[in-house]
Amino acid sequence: MTKAKGYAVHDAKSELGPWNFERREVGPHDVQFDISYCGVCHSDLHQVRNEWGNSIYPMVPGHELVGKVVKVGSHVKKYKAGDLVGVGCMVESCRTCKNCKEGLEQFCAEGAVMTYNGYERDKKTPTYGGYSNIVVVNEDFVLKVSDKLNLAAVAPLLCAGITTYSPLRHWKVGKGHKLAVLGLGGLGHMAVKFGVSFGAEVTVLSSSPSKKDDALKLGAHKFVVTSDEEQIKSVLGYFDFILDTVSAEHDYSKYISLLSTNGVHICVGAPPTPSQIHSFSLIMGRKSLAGSLIGGIPETQEMLDYCAEHNIVSDIELIDIKDINKAYERMLKSDVKYRFVIDIATL
Repeated sequence: MTKAKGYAVHDAKSELGPWNFERREVGPHDVQFDISYCGVCHSDLHQVRNEWGNSIYPMVPGHELVGKVVKVGSHVKKYKAGDLVGVGCMVESCRTCKNCKEGLEQFCAEGAVMTYNGYERDKKTPTYGGYSNIVVVNEDFVLKVSDKLNLAAVAPLLCAGITTYSPLRHWKVGKGHKLAVLGLGGLGHMAVKFGVSFGAEVTVLSSSPSKKDDALKLGAHKFVVTSDEEQIKSVLGYFDFILDTVSAEHDYSKYISLLSTNGVHICVGAPPTPSQIHSFSLIMGRKSLAGSLIGGIPETQEMLDYCAEHNIVSDIELIDIKDINKAYERMLKSDVKYRFVIDIATL
């Protein structure tokens, strides 16, 4: 086993703190890399506090990892020591189901192995995430990272980036489309960047009037305050797509009314409680309410390559790992523009 150190939480009521643990030895198909930076996702907070009811303790969070390869297994062909690489939300899958064979490992029929708060394929060995100094991952779930971009700002692309890139590509959002991005946070700011880059007219829908200037600086063409009924009326039936990044309770029917005929409301945010939908809000206009997870490994690599070519990264605030608990509290107040990233050198 390989000694590792990180920050862990030991129950739902505790704060994250230093913890030493072990990674597996590098196998024939494995890549070991030193983690340089790890993004902080809102789902980290949900899982640390067991708000989804599936937490495994001790837990080392983090699924937006980037760093440099230090060791590879004897059969590894894709990577060598010194390469810049990343790991996103999953580290293994069954490889044999229909979804895996189509590069949709996130929808593995047997369940993908999550980077943390999960179990390896043996169903017994816990996975530990990127709030740590090293990681060992099968080469097929390691991603190539360009040296053209700020490495710290690349880290959130492994979750926030692919979570917004994937549905926009799936529904072929681009030139001639009117796209609304609901919520301007870690996911929303990436959705704006991709939507604009793909050629869509992008409108940010937000309950915070103070975010207008930021939305326009990110490239959005329009801004609508969702609490202003006159502004809402002005965009009734206007949008082809709404990318909904909100993880708090909200009225889906209200936003579905903003869609044009055949419009699609795509959920990537995950509110903690079930929501009621008026069926007529969908029936009248043949509208769709859909959802999207992350992307598979091929699409995630495609996204990273696209970002390198078009100079797209996340807007981040770099923090010391000792400040992670304060960062969680700030995240609850939406006090971050727009993604915290841990400098693992401070571990």
